[in-house]
Amino acid sequence: MSQNPPSLRPDLAPMARIAETPRSGQPLIGMVSLGCPKALVDSERILTRLRAEGYGISPDYSGADAVIVNTCGFLDSAKAESLDAIGEALNENGKVIVTGCLGAEPDYITGAHPKVLAVTGPHQYEQVLDAVHKAVPPSPDPFVDLLPASGVSLTPRHYSYLKISEGCNHACKFCIIPDMRGKLTSRPSRAVLREAEKLVESGVKELLVISQDTSAYGTDWKDREDKFPILPLARDLGRLGAWVRMHYVYPYPHVRDLVPLMADGLILPYLDIPFQHAHPDTLRRMARPAASARTLDEIAAWREICPDITLRSTFIVGYPGETEEEFQTLLDWLEEAQLDRVGCFQYENVAGARSAALPGHVPDEVKQDRWNRFMETAQAISEAKLAAKLGQRLEVIVDEIDEDGIATCRTKADAPEIDGNLFIDEGTDALNVGEIVTVEVDEAGEYDLWGRL
Repeated sequence: MSQNPPSLRPDLAPMARIAETPRSGQPLIGMVSLGCPKALVDSERILTRLRAEGYGISPDYSGADAVIVNTCGFLDSAKAESLDAIGEALNENGKVIVTGCLGAEPDYITGAHPKVLAVTGPHQYEQVLDAVHKAVPPSPDPFVDLLPASGVSLTPRHYSYLKISEGCNHACKFCIIPDMRGKLTSRPSRAVLREAEKLVESGVKELLVISQDTSAYGTDWKDREDKFPILPLARDLGRLGAWVRMHYVYPYPHVRDLVPLMADGLILPYLDIPFQHAHPDTLRRMARPAASARTLDEIAAWREICPDITLRSTFIVGYPGETEEEFQTLLDWLEEAQLDRVGCFQYENVAGARSAALPGHVPDEVKQDRWNRFMETAQAISEAKLAAKLGQRLEVIVDEIDEDGIATCRTKADAPEIDGNLFIDEGTDALNVGEIVTVEVDEAGEYDLWGRL
């Protein structure tokens, strides 16, 4: 049993899980998937295409004929992690194909690792397939190689990420995602719904809706019927009978229209909104809307419509020019907002981001101190909010049951990996992973709960 401590990288996807027995003689491809859930979906799509061509999926380097490393380029630390993973794959296997966000900087990769077979950018699926074909020719067996209707999944069977769009139209100074992944491009709603229906039919109990800007979904369509297509999409997803969890929701005014769907039980009462900061001057230097007071009004309105709503957000401390006064404003705002789930980054320069040229860069030791103080404040809020759940009966989804019979579960307020857990340590003999059960909370910690069936 493990509790969820706060992470310095609250953007990370769960670790990819590969459980497949290859047939004799089947060409095998390994996959290392780094970065956020959006990258994990890209990895699933690549493996689904390869699986349809007769390739098997290897859970380790030694059994693979080649390895794909799906990289992250969000922060300099993420870039370093990606280079380390590429180096490890080269040492352990030798045949490595690189894709993902860092693939948008091929010279950066080949300068460190000239022996990689190919480098492709994010969501360049065809180029990845071409590189795999060249390195390891396919050898399909049409009588044996059957592809699951829902495709290859790198998450547990009972939950799945559902990516509804790609790219972003914002120009935040600290972010290079629009440079790597382009402008907002929304998937057709019928394609999203068809994928969601297949997932639910295959046993998925929870759909985690992701994109770079979920609330902007469909606003790139010129002849759209609905002004804000995320609203009808959310309603349609909610009718499929699975938990529907909204991530990366930019706080536009029309988000208020999503909240009644939560109050009615169509989608989970959960919003993941990247506020990033609270001081108007810091937000202006970030090139983000500088209306933290109105944001508090919106939060109050959401809670009035749906009192059970859980709010998660991420913040950046130590942004260039951040003064102690600005940071204190952030702490005061957090105390007033009383967010349920909070993650925090220490600012890092990213090559190509406009924030690197800003004056007043904050020393590392000050960033660390502010991160510590921020997380202490967030932890105290979390602890008090969880203590208020003592005695409540909550629906939970079972993620894992260990050899000692301890079940790791999540409430409707908890997304995989980035939020807390609820543990059941007795009477779990009849429980199954993926089951949704009712639990009475009998113990609370800083980030996690304990309960009994």
